[in-house]
Amino acid sequence: MKLKGDQTTARAMNRRLILNLLRQEGPKSRAELATITQLSPAAVTFVVGDLVEEGIVTEGEAVSSFTGRRPIPVEINYGHGLAIGFKLMSDTVECVATDLATSPLAAIRIPMPSRAPDDVADLLAATVPRLVGLAGRTHAKLTGIGISMPGVINHEQTMCIRSHRFKWDNVPLASLLANRANVPVWLEDDTNAYAIAQQLFGLGRQHRNMAVLAVGVGISCALVIEGKLYRGANGAAGKFGHTLYEENGRLCECGKRGCLMAYHSEISMLRRWREATGGSEYLGAPELRQALAAEDPTAVRIVEDAGRGIGTALANLVNVTDPEVIVAGGEAVSLGEHFLTPLQEALARRTFRTPPPILPDWEDNSWARGAAALVTQKMFDFESVGGVAKPFQSFA
Repeated sequence: MKLKGDQTTARAMNRRLILNLLRQEGPKSRAELATITQLSPAAVTFVVGDLVEEGIVTEGEAVSSFTGRRPIPVEINYGHGLAIGFKLMSDTVECVATDLATSPLAAIRIPMPSRAPDDVADLLAATVPRLVGLAGRTHAKLTGIGISMPGVINHEQTMCIRSHRFKWDNVPLASLLANRANVPVWLEDDTNAYAIAQQLFGLGRQHRNMAVLAVGVGISCALVIEGKLYRGANGAAGKFGHTLYEENGRLCECGKRGCLMAYHSEISMLRRWREATGGSEYLGAPELRQALAAEDPTAVRIVEDAGRGIGTALANLVNVTDPEVIVAGGEAVSLGEHFLTPLQEALARRTFRTPPPILPDWEDNSWARGAAALVTQKMFDFESVGGVAKPFQSFA
């Protein structure tokens, strides 16, 4: 016996199907939406009518046609509201205000003098109206706030379960900020948020299976499998930097020894460079890049070694998950070919089949835009995500 599905569930699925098609392919007429999605014209008309009424999609001008009525295209209204993205770093916060396609409207970086959760929530709440003002759209509705940070995140409860870097356990940061800002707030691991942005609007837009590698203070690798971010059973998937590199080796921030990130994160590269040269602790990433440009042999050796080490470890992940592409982001990508070429070569040597292409991404605000993508993902129902809901607030 065929069971009749729940109408509310079917409507939500149809809505998501249509929105994702418009996101990927741009404006489409109702007839085109029905043909491509294989939904009935009545179902498409019903869903599009709701979306137009909510302001989530808009109707364009009728397109010329040889016969009959001219079709009217509909498209997602990314100017429907503003999104705020906060990327928490060790002692600073990258902040961005975007439209709902995560196109930046304003961006700043602010110091984070305290990591105490309430202090962080106060800082972020005070920054929201500043960002809205800088965006120049004080009349627009603030749709929500996304926060990304390194850690194990329960995205349903929007809680930081554990962050070694911040020394947090079970911190409800989204709730803390939502109570102050009076808008919906979503919290996610920083690499996961970056992967969501790449999947929605970036280099992974046309790929249903991809790995998103991030090499900066840490090393992580998020996975998108069949179009859905894979978080694991406890929200701890993607902690690639904590795979074993050397038994009983260097101490990692997680408290264990020999982790990959203890050797080949950008911070670890800098530490190894200073140790090898007797350099000052003030020698940082800009000086390392200058040394690479001058073909300093010690700098080149350390960076190439990092590329090979990460590439070898990445090959194991590729052999297991078989992604279509690997998007590579994070500070280490700006080290250029000294880092990327050895990584690609090691990957090619160790993968079972021809390795997927590596697509490097290094754009300003890309990580904070990842946080803002959490708002877009929820707003347009691209995937069901957890959030702490508060009434919308307009900064009129």
